[in-house]
Amino acid sequence: MTRLPSHAVRLGALVIVSLAALAVAGCGGKSASTSGGCEDVSAPAARAAQTLEPPQAKLDRSKTYSLRFETSCGTFVVRLDQKRAPHTTASLVKLARSGFFDDTIFHRIIPGFVAQGGDPTQTGSGGPGYETTDVPPPDSHYTKGVVAMAKTATEPPGTAGSQFFVVTGDDVGLPPDYALVGKVGSGLDVVQRIGELGDQSGQPTKTVVVDKVSVVES
Repeated sequence: MTRLPSHAVRLGALVIVSLAALAVAGCGGKSASTSGGCEDVSAPAARAAQTLEPPQAKLDRSKTYSLRFETSCGTFVVRLDQKRAPHTTASLVKLARSGFFDDTIFHRIIPGFVAQGGDPTQTGSGGPGYETTDVPPPDSHYTKGVVAMAKTATEPPGTAGSQFFVVTGDDVGLPPDYALVGKVGSGLDVVQRIGELGDQSGQPTKTVVVDKVSVVES
């Protein structure tokens, strides 16, 4: 099933995005041309579904962890929130260090709402083969720059795999169902640029590739 933020007014029924609409056969690649600050790229080859082991420990609370996303539209950095999502942030760091997010795409983009990625299969239904749970506080708000985890409407609040979404609207009015994992600390202009490259059904109008996600500790 598709792992999406499901909001009755803005999203309607869950949409499964086909590989044919998103991927170009072969390894994909970049060209020298750019459009609106984004490189013209083809999608990397979709990867087969994986079954990985979940992390065995939480992150070191004495350290700060961030994820650095290098994309075809520029670089942005997400500071992770261990307090609100200790299990999911540990999972994201583990996945990033393993290269899970490298050479993936933003498979779902709705302008003024969210940009969603984190699925190497490019189908909107892929994940790491395990789930974590971090139920967000009841007063949670999904405002511009917030990063949270996608789930289906039938999964319990706070359920997370690998698919994340970055909020691009001022306040998109989602219920407190999606694990809050952090916020964009730098590169919000890049996120906004990415967030414009889709239609209201969630179909990207331009391929945006996540070349690499690295972990920054401080």
